[in-house]
Amino acid sequence: MANENRWVLVVGASGVVGRQTATRLRQRWPDLPILAGGRNLQRAEAIAAELGNSKGVALDLNRRDLGLAHGVSVGAVAMFVKDETLNGQLFAQDHGAAFIDISSAAFELGPQAAVFSERPQSAPVLLASNWLAGTSTFAALDLASSFDRIDSILVSALLDDQDIGGGAAEADYVRQTQAGPSGLLRKNGRFIWVSGKDAAGTFEAVDGRSFDAQAFGNLDVLSLSAATDAQDIVFQFAVGETSSRRRGERFSHEILVEIGGTSQDGRRTHARRAIVHPDGQAPMTALGVSLAIEDMLGLRTGKKLAPGLYLPHAVVDPTRAVNLLREIGVTIDDKWHHSDGFEAIRSEKLVP
Repeated sequence: MANENRWVLVVGASGVVGRQTATRLRQRWPDLPILAGGRNLQRAEAIAAELGNSKGVALDLNRRDLGLAHGVSVGAVAMFVKDETLNGQLFAQDHGAAFIDISSAAFELGPQAAVFSERPQSAPVLLASNWLAGTSTFAALDLASSFDRIDSILVSALLDDQDIGGGAAEADYVRQTQAGPSGLLRKNGRFIWVSGKDAAGTFEAVDGRSFDAQAFGNLDVLSLSAATDAQDIVFQFAVGETSSRRRGERFSHEILVEIGGTSQDGRRTHARRAIVHPDGQAPMTALGVSLAIEDMLGLRTGKKLAPGLYLPHAVVDPTRAVNLLREIGVTIDDKWHHSDGFEAIRSEKLVP
């Protein structure tokens, strides 16, 4: 194991996603030392006791050493809360530890980029504030691999109003939707910020209902643009009753991906992918973060990620991520429409 004897620090381990991420890491890597960190020592120690081979620690994000004991050997820092001091990233770069952040919108990246640029060779820094830590990007890029040229990508997410998440997730939602422009788009090859009616859109949920949506300023547009050079890219979301809850079941989470372009055999093609997890957003977010930690530390390959500034698709292979999404209960429904009239459908137990 490439991270032998170095702790993985989970900042916000008692939160919904932090806890699920730590649990998945423990299931996958029984010998991986995990520091369950948070403001409340008692809660952190309780999480550590559940995990095993772990230690609970009280953290102070106002300190550059995070309040940790001198000499602690940390191999990775995963931030599940918004760190306005950037001490988490500074600590990781001080210690040559991999760093992953899932809380910063596109309009908030300036301070993190500045801190990174002072010591670009110190550590790998992953900005993973794509939807659900890269889940939507992975799904889109896996679907995009069947195209020769991509002209447009539209990603829509339906977040159930009963699934906003824990305190940190709710704080991110409020800040990112109220503190800056509504969304970042790529339109005709140009990156533009939009708000109000210019940010408005619609999409169709898996049960056929139409939802009004708003463009969002997360990092999906940046990742998808860098990976595909599509000239038109939009990420939008709506909050409402998911299709499963409308059927009388518990809330789920839906991601819809639409891609237009040219297939590898030269036909004009439109593809739509519907992704649903029956337990909402948290399991997919936890998977995205845990896969990033695995690959940054080289736990599978023995090769650590080199220092640099990364987006999720440059760290985690999208097709591998999609296959693992299926393993945790995600269903995927693909529909293809070609210019010659040919249609293809691949369904994985999606119930309309």
